Amino acid sequence: MAGRWCYVPSMADVRDDGGATAAVSGPGPSGKAPMREVLIEAAFQLFVEHGFERTTVDDIVARAGVGRRSFFRYFPSKEDVVFPDHERCLTEMSAFLATSTDGEPLDVICDAARLVMRMYAANPEFSVRRYQLTREVPSLRGYELSVVHRYERTLAHYLRQRYAGDPNGALRAEVQAAAIVAAHNNGLRTWLRGGGHGDGARSVDQSLAYVRQTWGSARESAESGAAPARESEEDDVVVIVAPRKAPLWRVVQKIEKTLGDD
Repeated sequence: MAGRWCYVPSMADVRDDGGATAAVSGPGPSGKAPMREVLIEAAFQLFVEHGFERTTVDDIVARAGVGRRSFFRYFPSKEDVVFPDHERCLTEMSAFLATSTDGEPLDVICDAARLVMRMYAANPEFSVRRYQLTREVPSLRGYELSVVHRYERTLAHYLRQRYAGDPNGALRAEVQAAAIVAAHNNGLRTWLRGGGHGDGARSVDQSLAYVRQTWGSARESAESGAAPARESEEDDVVVIVAPRKAPLWRVVQKIEKTLGDD
C-alpha cells in the first residue's frame, strides 16, 4: 500500500492484556498501540494487498500477532472491522436526541446528523480508504446501507415523538429522516471523493440546508394555507416518486441519485 496509515480512535479503546481489559486513549505505558487499533491496521493492510474477499480473520490475527479470541473480542465479523466506529456514533446520536426536547425538530436532527460527519472527519485518511473499499466490495456496500438505515431509524424515532398528535406525524417523520440522511450522505461522499481534503462539514451543511429550505418552505405554506412559492432555478425542488410499499432504503437511494450521488 502507498504510504502508512494508522487508525486513530475517537474514543477510549480497550487493550487486550490477557485477562481484564483496561480503557486507554492512546499507546499504553509500554508504547504499544491499543489492540483494537492494531487489528484494524492489520486488516486494512491485508485488504489492500489481497482484497477483502480473499482476506480471512485468520490472516488478520496472524498479521496482528494475536489469537482469534482477541479479534472477536472487538469485532463480531470481518465486516465490522471496516466500520469500527459506527456503534459509538449511534450511541452518541441517541444520547444527543434524548436530551434535545426543544427547538425546531428538523434543526435538531440536522445537528444529530453532523455527529456522523465529525466521526469521519476525525480521521480523513482512514475514512477515504474505507470509502474506496466499500465502492469495490458489494457485500460491504450492503453492510454500509444497513448502518445508514439504523441512523435513519434513529432520527425517525425522534421525529415521531416530536410530531406526536399530528395526523401526518409518522409520515412526516419518515420522509424527513430519509431526506436528511440522503442529504448528509451526499455532502459526505462529495468530500470523500475529493480525497478527504477541504471542509467536509461545510459540504454537509450545504446539503442539509437544501433539505431544511425545502421543508421549511413547505411547512410555512401548509400552515398559512397558501400555495408554495415557485422556486428559482438556483433553488429548484426535487420530487421523488416511489411505490407506496417501497423500502425506505430504496427511497434513500433515489434521493441520493437525484441529488447527484454516484
